Amino acid sequence: MRVLIVGCGRVGSRLASELDGVSNEVTIVDREPSSFNKFAERGLFGENSGVRFVVGDGTDAELLRRAGIEEADCLIAVTEGDNRNIMAAQIAKHVFGVKRVVARIYDPIREETYREMGLDSFCPTIEGANLVRQMISDSS
Repeated sequence: MRVLIVGCGRVGSRLASELDGVSNEVTIVDREPSSFNKFAERGLFGENSGVRFVVGDGTDAELLRRAGIEEADCLIAVTEGDNRNIMAAQIAKHVFGVKRVVARIYDPIREETYREMGLDSFCPTIEGANLVRQMISDSS
């Protein structure tokens, strides 16, 4: 599977590391070159890593094209900003026709709206609250 990840923070780099080499071709895009160095130094990407790094804005259609979006089976948008994630997701889905698009959305209200629009998204705010609620309920 050809996977394009927008955002090389903790989640993006972890996803890239886990997907790397498991019958996947992984490309990760981030605006900050230092993002790639920081995680490479921590050993997330080994010497034999096939992860490709592209520096630039994941909401720029031309940059996404250079990153291989036209051949991508999946785009995962996990930058630190809801607006960037949604823009990248919409461009992938509506401009390039990527079949599987997932965006991280921190704002629960926005997440619900985008889900209603047909965009796959997840909200760590909701997931975290649900997990803690379940953890404290299970202990009683």
